[in-house]
Amino acid sequence: MLRRLIAAFSMSAALAACQHNPTDTTHSGERETYTEPSPTEMFAGDTEATPHKPPADLWERIRRQMTWQKIHNEQVGHARDHYLRQPSYLPVVSERASLYLYYIVEEVEKRDIPIELALLPLVESTLNPFAVSSERAAGLWQIMPATGRWLGVHSDWWYDGRRDLRESTRIALDYLESLHKEFDEDWMLALAAYNAGKGRVGRAQRANTKQGLGTDYWSLKLPRETRHYVPRLLALSQIIAFPEAFDVQIPPVPNSPAFDVGNTGGQIELARAASLAGVDLSMIQALNPGQLRWATSPETAQELLLPTGTADAFHSGIAQLTDADRVRWEHYRIQNGDNLIRIARKFDTEVELLRQVNDIRGSMIRAGDTLMIPQGSDWATSLAMADRSRISPTKRGYRVRRGDSLYRIAGKFKVSVHDIIAWNSLDPNAYLQPGQKLTLYVSGG
Repeated sequence: MLRRLIAAFSMSAALAACQHNPTDTTHSGERETYTEPSPTEMFAGDTEATPHKPPADLWERIRRQMTWQKIHNEQVGHARDHYLRQPSYLPVVSERASLYLYYIVEEVEKRDIPIELALLPLVESTLNPFAVSSERAAGLWQIMPATGRWLGVHSDWWYDGRRDLRESTRIALDYLESLHKEFDEDWMLALAAYNAGKGRVGRAQRANTKQGLGTDYWSLKLPRETRHYVPRLLALSQIIAFPEAFDVQIPPVPNSPAFDVGNTGGQIELARAASLAGVDLSMIQALNPGQLRWATSPETAQELLLPTGTADAFHSGIAQLTDADRVRWEHYRIQNGDNLIRIARKFDTEVELLRQVNDIRGSMIRAGDTLMIPQGSDWATSLAMADRSRISPTKRGYRVRRGDSLYRIAGKFKVSVHDIIAWNSLDPNAYLQPGQKLTLYVSGG
């Protein structure tokens, strides 16, 4: 299962975050024709079936509570077609859902809000907590840095709450409930405001009011992405509610918790935590995407999510650790003529890492002082992963070749389909044409 899960995260950017793609009919190209499904097929029964016992499949648990499936129009139909053209989408999100979705469903149910809101991370990030957009929105709920600060999300060099499952879910649901109240308890408007910003939605409403037009979501003139954001959530909920009607098979997801909570009691390397829990490091990283470095923060004793059934072993082992066992350090006495760059090269580490762990501001160091240098085996990988979104992208042109697709190009240049569409104002339903010129922004040149 772990191997499949890791593969789901390492797939090309063709699926990660592509669910924001707007539909724009102004571009030429062949496109599929929208066809209305049979209401008899689609709404043959009520999704709120009376359960006799808790279902084994989490999708079925969600299905039994759905209420938005009869909101239907042409935009929702096109959005359904968008998903149905991606046969790998639901298998990928089901793999990821095995770690994250149970918790999200539990939190949505506790608040007694529509269960469809638990599906929003599927639209936002394809349930990938490591997803970072071109505008640096991050995590399952794709929270922007400024929005995160405004909402009080804790983020520092060691940790980003926007990527943490529990913190980001709490913040996102708090924000959605706040927007729901602000927009007269209209969930469609609340969702639009979550995507476009409440100021943008409010301005669109005021403009419509002046013209004597409706102020509901479907009547507003909103950005392209937002016009297709709500239909995509509704379309996805319809497919999950009625998979047989769309000839779709959705891999089951266990309707049970995926993790226990471990108290670290202080700073600890993630690799050491994995060893204590008896699991692979990649599983600790997958469950704790908010941890940006090879170790937890030295400032606070943080909790780590651990695979179900491993917390006892973890706590037993951590109680026996000395401080030296928690994080492995080498102590280096600064010599005359040393500088941070030279020391970083000597120990095959990064200047920024030396600054952070030794609380150095700027580049000034003094001969005779002692630096702590981390020796944990995974620090370099975690540093690179955490800093990916800081790399300045390089603009480059690309000419479409015969046989190219958005997915193939996205995978080749390690960008997302959503970004390619946004950078070039493409119609996601139209085919690329050989010779067509695209603009790409590629990290690392």
